[in-house]
Amino acid sequence: MVQHAGGADAAQLLRCLDDALPPLVAREVQALVDRRRSGEPLQKVLGLWGFRGLEVAVDGRALIPRPETEVVVEQALARLAGIRRPIRVADLGTGSGVIALCVAAECPYAEVIATDCSAAALALARENLSRQPSNVRTRVTFAAGDWFEALPQSALGQLALVVSNPPYLAAAEWPELDPVVRDHDPYGALVAGASGLEAIDRLVRESPRWLRAGGSLVVEIAPHQRSAVLALVEAWGPYDAAGVVEDLAGRPRVLVASMPA
Repeated sequence: MVQHAGGADAAQLLRCLDDALPPLVAREVQALVDRRRSGEPLQKVLGLWGFRGLEVAVDGRALIPRPETEVVVEQALARLAGIRRPIRVADLGTGSGVIALCVAAECPYAEVIATDCSAAALALARENLSRQPSNVRTRVTFAAGDWFEALPQSALGQLALVVSNPPYLAAAEWPELDPVVRDHDPYGALVAGASGLEAIDRLVRESPRWLRAGGSLVVEIAPHQRSAVLALVEAWGPYDAAGVVEDLAGRPRVLVASMPA
């Protein structure tokens, strides 16, 4: 917070830790501290946050980017490793846009369409795209709509990857959430419905129509949903292989399912 208010980087701050803050900076730091003490997440207090080397704007229009979602990006990029020709990728429910931006930044052959049903989230994602270099900006487009409905028909059977961090909480879980999450992240980005599986079910069920041969579906899930999600994959098919990858804390977190090559 001191770095943010004073416009300093970490190295500069270390050199002047014993110095008194200028009065204007001190007042700004105190205002930031007061917001954090009130329960507002640090990411939103600062308004900017780092995610896999990107700096993105963070506010109430979309979920705060969290470390668990970095594992989603890792798995998405692993599915695209070695590709040396243009490919099409869909990031469904893009929120702040971090997944789409990371895929475009780290896979130079990816043309990414990022969708969301929230106009506010898409506005934030566009702002974050504008902060990226031109070689990323030219390969990410946004579309408004509900999941696959936002995709152009020309993408049917053509996508190398469908990736998503969808809502996956059940409605009954909402009141029990940590207030830092419950009071500051959009309800619709967290709660899928009565079971918590509604969005995941749709992604698993509809992705085969849009994925090309050998294409993959990568989806963030809640740890307790592992068995139920794999059952959905088995029920809907025609996936060739599927599994759930653990996050950094060792919890089941990312569904990866691939179409036959």
